[in-house]
Amino acid sequence: MAEAKELKARSQVTSISEMKAVSVNAKIVMSDATALGIFGLAMVTLVASSQKLGWTEGTAYIIPWAIILGSLAQIWASLVDFKNNNYFGAIALGVYGLFWSGVAFHWAIGLGWFGDLGPVSDPRQLAFAFLGYLIFSLFITVAAMEVNKVLFAILLLIDVLFISLALATFDINHDLFAKIGAYSEFAIALLGFYACGAIFLNGFFGRTILSLGKPLGIIKKG
Repeated sequence: MAEAKELKARSQVTSISEMKAVSVNAKIVMSDATALGIFGLAMVTLVASSQKLGWTEGTAYIIPWAIILGSLAQIWASLVDFKNNNYFGAIALGVYGLFWSGVAFHWAIGLGWFGDLGPVSDPRQLAFAFLGYLIFSLFITVAAMEVNKVLFAILLLIDVLFISLALATFDINHDLFAKIGAYSEFAIALLGFYACGAIFLNGFFGRTILSLGKPLGIIKKG
């Protein structure tokens, strides 16, 4: 009788220990948010390019899309990618999400939301911001070669966009580079919609519905 009680007590202790082990090893699993981030990029570039191409006028109604889709959606996707240890997505989406926050504030300043700045404002400072983003985008472009071809194409267009925006803002052949920037931004939107749709469908069905293209295989990972 005493032995039976001892065995029962041991089994209860073992069960409690196993439950503790399970609770310690448990972790929150979050879905891939890359499609959300790229959708944010596609939406904001579509709306912004409509103004650059002359299809719409002004920037006041672009600002909400820049903040909510261009910035917050990409930053949220970046945080999820950090959680999921998706190094490329975490850095790339975070960097470009912050970019659109800066652009939104720039437009708001230009519209006088923070008062009249007068002679103290110099738009060439924005050109240097474009150059800084171009430099880092070149590094991201190299990494994108080994992700997939669609993402690599988007990054190449982003590089062209930053070069064009910087030169146009420096007033170097403004009309030409402004037009190049506008069309490259519109192309980013189109490819972005395809990419986010492909990522969503492929993830939902668990197989390739829309191809994103294989990595170029030029640079091998360690």
